[in-house]
Amino acid sequence: MVLGSGPGGQKAAIAAAKLGRRVAVVEKRHMLGGVCINTGTIPSKTLREAVLYLTGLNQRELYGASYRVKDEITVADLGMRTQHVIGREIQVIRSQLARNHVTVLQGTGRFLDEHTIGITGDEEKKITADKIVIATGTSPARPSSVEFDDRTVIDSDAILHLDKVPETLVVVGAGVIGIEYASMFAALGTKVTVVERRERMLEFCDLEIVEALKYHLRDLAVTFRFGENVAAVERRPRGALTLLESGKKIPADCVMYSAGRQGKTAELNLEAAGLAADDRGRIKVDENYATEVPHIYAVGDVIGFPALAATSMEQGRLAAQHACGEPAGDLHELPPIGIYTIPEISFVGRSEDELTRDKVPFEVGISRYRELARGQIIGDSYGMLKLLVSSEDRRLLGVHVFGTQATELVHIGQTVMGCGGTIDYLVNAVFNYPTLAESYKVAALDAMNKMRTVARLTAEM
Repeated sequence: MVLGSGPGGQKAAIAAAKLGRRVAVVEKRHMLGGVCINTGTIPSKTLREAVLYLTGLNQRELYGASYRVKDEITVADLGMRTQHVIGREIQVIRSQLARNHVTVLQGTGRFLDEHTIGITGDEEKKITADKIVIATGTSPARPSSVEFDDRTVIDSDAILHLDKVPETLVVVGAGVIGIEYASMFAALGTKVTVVERRERMLEFCDLEIVEALKYHLRDLAVTFRFGENVAAVERRPRGALTLLESGKKIPADCVMYSAGRQGKTAELNLEAAGLAADDRGRIKVDENYATEVPHIYAVGDVIGFPALAATSMEQGRLAAQHACGEPAGDLHELPPIGIYTIPEISFVGRSEDELTRDKVPFEVGISRYRELARGQIIGDSYGMLKLLVSSEDRRLLGVHVFGTQATELVHIGQTVMGCGGTIDYLVNAVFNYPTLAESYKVAALDAMNKMRTVARLTAEM
């Protein structure tokens, strides 16, 4: 039995079915595919593509700052593409589950005991299972001090259902979701203000890459208020007034809270199964994704970091294999991180700050899109790829990309790192021309030349 049909639940169910087990998935009506398909990853990334296309933002380098595909962009324009993609993805998931003879039970599941699930839906059901996988995901955290109305004061789920594109927007929280939506609405022409209590955004990212993103967002008229806390949000007839503890007042059509996410475990009645969640609704698991009750597993966002669709899929597959007594490997130590801002960011491996802190000697190799023929062709003059290379054995330690196709390009570096490769491979490899992938060769040569200079000067001493 799998509770939830998001990325982790789907892959757990299909993996168990492939191993010959009888499998059922419990999911609420109209939520097949979970949050990922219906309100999270897929809608937000599709919205981003619609924004990029309709605004013509990526073509302005070539055709001028006034270039647009559509002058008046409406919510309907953005939603049309989103609904099309969601509909197709749900069809694909439904087909995959049916093809693997996975039973889909509509309703809300809760534990009656450690082997029995009660399902509330069109009719009440009780289902017993030898093994159970919890893959219920998360929902946006809503601070109790804030009065949400899903129109003026909203979270990241409600932002997909606005009736018009706001002229002004305050985003509270400069995490991944907050910055992604801030960049999308800024590209649409919305005046965006980002309020963040910390002194910088995306603290887990490379500082140079974050600075490049911040510069680009400021160019889109985004205002940042770092080191600021929200004291209150007051709704007005024509929007909302955000009051900061410093005394600043920010008027806006809409305020979006991006205050992290909460595990969806409140309805599960975990106590009946001998389990408990922490204050963020997360469930503790071991290296095999088993909970404190050995036959009950948990995967995906509900177990916390890294809370990515890509890692959730692997967790689901590995949990199902372990539950079925099949040998299962470990989740690879090098999962890539993709942040779908405009422009996008992606990285794998370690950052300069981490290497410096751990006293690991390294060299940096840089390639800038403006120096690549493909960069000129597509009009991306700001993109860059950075390689962090061991000064001792030339192994690739980290890859950080900013700009067009960053989330695709990072996988080349991930593969080299996963195979324990050095930049010698990238220096000697032939890349298609003109491509953005060629940036790997340029950056590798840059790092190699720097190391050669250091070696020559050291030899002269």
